[in-house]
Amino acid sequence: MAENKLIDVTLDSRSIGRATPDIEHEREIAIYDLLEENSFAPANVSGGPYRLQLSIAENRLMFDISDVETGPAGIFILSLSPLRKVIKDYFLICESYFSAIRTSAPSQIEAIDMGRRGLHDEGTQILLDRLQGKIDTNFETARRLFTLVCVLHWRG
Repeated sequence: MAENKLIDVTLDSRSIGRATPDIEHEREIAIYDLLEENSFAPANVSGGPYRLQLSIAENRLMFDISDVETGPAGIFILSLSPLRKVIKDYFLICESYFSAIRTSAPSQIEAIDMGRRGLHDEGTQILLDRLQGKIDTNFETARRLFTLVCVLHWRG
């Protein structure tokens, strides 16, 4: 349904903070990709489209959701602990990937990229599992949300 989508995503600068221009640019790209195509329906809420404000507090990701027409639609809080290891591993393999691009053979780059995509899929599935019963979404939207969560943790 066309209403079950995000039309705006903002980051709470008090909890997430400003970053280097490169990281800010990556955050903007992640938000753009998410808004470009998504399926997003908070549980037990009808309406939409939705606005989402993300914040981080005490190792928890907070989804503050508002319906464009009717206002506040709910706040959902997810522990980031289940994602911590996969995010760390994802950053490590991304470093290897970017290093390999400069010096390695195409077959090595492809192998590292397959591992990177596999970790991204693993993180996406964890996020999907954590959102179950809170927010109904599809794999591609969860994948874009996982990318945004990673970018929020990127320190450069």
